[in-house]
Amino acid sequence: MRIALISEHASPLAAIGGADSGGQNVHVAQLARALGERGHHVTVFTRRDDPGSPDRVRIGPGVTVEHVRAGPVTMLPKDALLPHMAQFGDHLAQRWLVEPPDVAHAHFWMSGLAAQRAARRIGIPVLQTFHALGVVKRRHQGASDPSPRSRLRLEKQLARDAALVVATCTDEVTELTALGVPASQVAVVPCGVDLECFTPRGPRAARGGRHRILSLGRLVERKGVETTVRAMAAVPDAELVIAGGGDAIADAEQARLTMVAAASGVQDRVRLIGQIPRDEVPALLRSADVVVSVPWYEPFGMVPLEAMACGVPVIASAVGGHLDTVVDGRTGALVPPRDPAALAQRLRELLADPARLAAIGSAAATRARVHYGWSRIATETEALYRQVLAGEEVKAACLPGSSPATAAGGQP
Repeated sequence: MRIALISEHASPLAAIGGADSGGQNVHVAQLARALGERGHHVTVFTRRDDPGSPDRVRIGPGVTVEHVRAGPVTMLPKDALLPHMAQFGDHLAQRWLVEPPDVAHAHFWMSGLAAQRAARRIGIPVLQTFHALGVVKRRHQGASDPSPRSRLRLEKQLARDAALVVATCTDEVTELTALGVPASQVAVVPCGVDLECFTPRGPRAARGGRHRILSLGRLVERKGVETTVRAMAAVPDAELVIAGGGDAIADAEQARLTMVAAASGVQDRVRLIGQIPRDEVPALLRSADVVVSVPWYEPFGMVPLEAMACGVPVIASAVGGHLDTVVDGRTGALVPPRDPAALAQRLRELLADPARLAAIGSAAATRARVHYGWSRIATETEALYRQVLAGEEVKAACLPGSSPATAAGGQP
């Protein structure tokens, strides 16, 4: 099968950790490679933001990244890209007239605009994965949401016009249904985790004698790291390591978190270590007793899944994809967002019981291995492509690993 993946701002070649690079970059890269390993020919189309970038880059068997000229060839924030999506779509249309894919899969809403613009001229089915919905972002960020004003209207239309919407969690299905998208037009395939890289066995980053709590990810306010810093005041004999950074937004958030730590009286137990190389992440995760991820909202959440695969218990906010991946009381714990007291209580409970902590870590690793390997994710995604091409009704509403019943307390 010839497969086109469109990811306008999130290149699979980009460094992870900046304001506009994170889980989507990993998802697109790993999905492309896993589909390539299954014998498909995959081209990832992403916007050219560096004049030195080659037109095409091979990143694995059967997988090529193609840089598309759309707007100025320089780094732009993703929220400034909307005016350039028509140019992106016209480029795709020209390419696909010469070398048409069997199916196109757009990642993020602006990629959907470009893909559907091109596909309409040629008759190629487009599947849509949003990775984040504007209606959810607007609900939580309000006036501080920098998204274009037209985003909500355009996302609703994109969802209705797509051959299929591939949601990454069951909570997203609820949001899409509220937008008027028929449930029959939505399937759930979660994000995956690299089970060769993220394993319980392997090197561990150096640490001292205190319990280690780890927060890892982009440093933006909505990620809720402040909640974890404030919780530390009620978690004695523990250190908090905060990893993330790499741009001006993260630098400003680091400074703010440093002030929060000082005001909370925990500055001597909170360490902000900045952005770390991707290949050092597994060792850092393994060094932790608990990984905390408590954003205000989260479309999926890659860090909890990577921690689980390393056999590390996770405490996560009960939002979005966390409701699917983290089984409360079995593979981790779920807490309300923006609630330092609730977080501190769960941290104290877990850290006081080493045997329970070890059992939860073991169950977390099993859950990640059984349900979230990229090979499985690619197999399920390929099945959706084939069903769409055959004109069949998509029957798989969600994977066992992301079912509401399992998330509520079923098998790990």
